[in-house]
Amino acid sequence: MVIVEERMDSVDVLRLEGRLDASSANDLKEKVNDFAQEKRLNFVIDMAAIDFIDSSGLGSLVSSLRSVNKLGGDIKIASLKDAVRSIFELTRLHRIFEIFDDAEAAVKSFEV
Repeated sequence: MVIVEERMDSVDVLRLEGRLDASSANDLKEKVNDFAQEKRLNFVIDMAAIDFIDSSGLGSLVSSLRSVNKLGGDIKIASLKDAVRSIFELTRLHRIFEIFDDAEAAVKSFEV
C-alpha cells in the first residue's frame, strides 16, 4: 500500500492506495502515530484507491484511528468503494467515523 500525504485547505489528507492488509497496516499505523505526536489530530483518510481490505488491516486502521479519537481528534473517512463500505457497515464503523463520498466533502466538513 502507498500512503500519499497532502494538504487540502488547512486539513491533512492521507490518500491510501492499494491493499490494506496486515503487512501494509503497520505503515498506516506509524503515519497516524506521527500525526498524533505532532498534534495533527483532525484529518481525512481517503480510501478511494483501496482495492482490498482484510480483517487485520481493518483492525489496525480502527485501533490507530480510535487512539487519535481518544486524544480529542476527529478523523473523517472518504471515498469508500462499495465492498469496503459494506465492511464498515457490517462492523458498525460508520457509527464511529463519519464517512463521506469524497475527500473534498470531508475536508469541507471541518470548516463548518
